Amino acid sequence: MDNLTVEAAAAGTLSHDLFATELVERARSQSGRALGNRALAYLLAAGFLAAAIATAALAPPLRGFSPVAAVVAVIAYAAVSRVTFEVGNGLVVATQLVLVPMLFALPARDVPLLIAAGYLAGQLPEFARGRVPVDQWPIFVFGSSYSLGPALVLALAHARAPRWQDAAVYLGAFAAQWTADFVPNALWSRHCWGIPLREQASAMRVSLLVDGSLAPIGLVVAFASRGTIWGLFAAMPLVVLLHVFARERQRRLDHALELSGAYKGTALLLGEMIEADDAYTGSHSRDVVDLVLAVSDTLGLDPQTRRHAEFAALLHDVGKVKIPSEIINKPGPLDADEWALMSTHTVLGEEMLGQVGGLLGAVGHVVRSSHERWDGGGYPDGLAGEQIPIAARIVSACDAWSAMTTDRAYRTRLSHREAVAELRRCAGSQFDERVVDALLSVLHG
Repeated sequence: MDNLTVEAAAAGTLSHDLFATELVERARSQSGRALGNRALAYLLAAGFLAAAIATAALAPPLRGFSPVAAVVAVIAYAAVSRVTFEVGNGLVVATQLVLVPMLFALPARDVPLLIAAGYLAGQLPEFARGRVPVDQWPIFVFGSSYSLGPALVLALAHARAPRWQDAAVYLGAFAAQWTADFVPNALWSRHCWGIPLREQASAMRVSLLVDGSLAPIGLVVAFASRGTIWGLFAAMPLVVLLHVFARERQRRLDHALELSGAYKGTALLLGEMIEADDAYTGSHSRDVVDLVLAVSDTLGLDPQTRRHAEFAALLHDVGKVKIPSEIINKPGPLDADEWALMSTHTVLGEEMLGQVGGLLGAVGHVVRSSHERWDGGGYPDGLAGEQIPIAARIVSACDAWSAMTTDRAYRTRLSHREAVAELRRCAGSQFDERVVDALLSVLHG
């Protein structure tokens, strides 16, 4: 299976959180982007072609080459390659349904070149419409590299007609397929997007699962058709069914992405309301967002919690729009009554977000807890330790850092060294020590 957009999956795991679908949007956009590195693309394509030609020249022919069968195979693969469906955060193709029968209906050694021809043929409509730049053809060539492994294994093992006795050979061919798929894609993703090999391997678990599920079906087709090329068409009803399911899932994701944009617009609008009421609060909230995202990544938060932390960082002070401006902008410490009123802003913020509903309503409980203390001395609920949502603990520490290092109406900012010392002093009392360590790591990184 080609896995050209697996770098998007390496960015994170798709969760039930609505906004994690943005990873799919990234995958879609990257699948049609211009070549990130033209030289590497041509090098990988040339490497594949050299290996495919060497396989065809050196591996022993196990059956005669049929031009008619080759043309049928190219057409069938071209059709299947156009049926992409989204699994997790990446785009996959049900290539096993065609590849496996091809390996038994044709000389296995010739299959990689036919796969590349079919892949390019399947992209001709996209080239013609300008949806995919023509200069991306090398990507589709080296995207066929996965076929080299099983073709070489079956050719060298002299595996002719499909037999259950050759199950060990088939397992070896599948392992060789994954290796031949991983190497060029890992090199491409590492060079163009800086994705570590370990993350690439983790992201390709989805492709391994899909291939491992479809390969036995392709093998059954090969058995049933006794290795004839016309058996390829037995898999086409399943391909059509996958296409229907893929279109339906794509529509649901499109709807989710539209809703994601609506939520973002609402959050930004609320952020502008805060800024209009208090210039410090508005710019302060935007500064906190950057820190919160960096700390969330350092702590390895799941996508849903990370998104809650991001929105809470932007909106943790939204309740202040209901606090009198003379209290917000008072050039000095607040008295007891003023502080009592000020301390209600997190509850007011939760109520405001609850009226919006959806994700912002869910973020409301993080906003409510953003001024709780690790030792239980915060407000409004006196939560302590792990009772405080991790997103709120991160927002609290980052909020404090931004406040300490920013000039206020009643005091000047602290120096970097003084603010670090204050963070360390309050770790374990006001702040979660783990969050403080992550924040300092970000600040000193």
